[in-house]
Amino acid sequence: MAHHSGTDRSQLLLLPEAVDDYVGPDNPVRFIEAFVDGLDLQAAGFVRVAAKETGRPGYDPADLLKLYVYGYINRVRSSRRLEAETRRNVELIWLLRHLKPDFRTIADFRRVNRSAFRQVFREFVILCRQLDLFGCELLAVDGTRIKAVNNKDHNFTRGSLSKFIREADEKLADYMKRLDESDADEEKATGSNGSGGGMAEKIAAIKGKRDRHKALLDELDRSGEDQISLTIRMPAPWRV
Repeated sequence: MAHHSGTDRSQLLLLPEAVDDYVGPDNPVRFIEAFVDGLDLQAAGFVRVAAKETGRPGYDPADLLKLYVYGYINRVRSSRRLEAETRRNVELIWLLRHLKPDFRTIADFRRVNRSAFRQVFREFVILCRQLDLFGCELLAVDGTRIKAVNNKDHNFTRGSLSKFIREADEKLADYMKRLDESDADEEKATGSNGSGGGMAEKIAAIKGKRDRHKALLDELDRSGEDQISLTIRMPAPWRV
């Protein structure tokens, strides 16, 4: 009896056919989209909000901001990781409508809009707390859980609001710092030219080594020896 073989990868198969069917009505990414789409990004200080009439089209700052908000609440702490998620994460595929910005574009967006991030993320965290948007339990922000259930949380005093804003700002600052550090560490690890070697070349190298090892095993079988030396054998006159 044969094993399950799966589906031929060369066939086009996507069930259900609409990406929207993969994202339920209560999925947090729907709130992220509604939140960002309701912002005046130009007033908030984001640059390049208006598209240029000439030159190569760029990414809409709203889309890149949605990506960062998603990464913020899901603790994705590097531009390369964010790029990878846009290619494999169905929630981000839905949120960005199949857009796949590269990690340098993502990092540059953070660099040029750093001062504008605080106001937007502060508003996002406060709104999440007020509306209990992620269930009536706890809201996880960058690994820190913030209570969002008690009735008193719906009524801010000046002191409690100031404290909450300060804590939200500190969490955002820590998140931005970790993004910078992760990007710097990955840049050192991979070099300035990208990923440090294409996956296709690495797969080919694995196959090459496997074939070579098989050839060595075959040679051992033919010779009856228990080991084989890979050092170069010099002709007799050169031996010491």
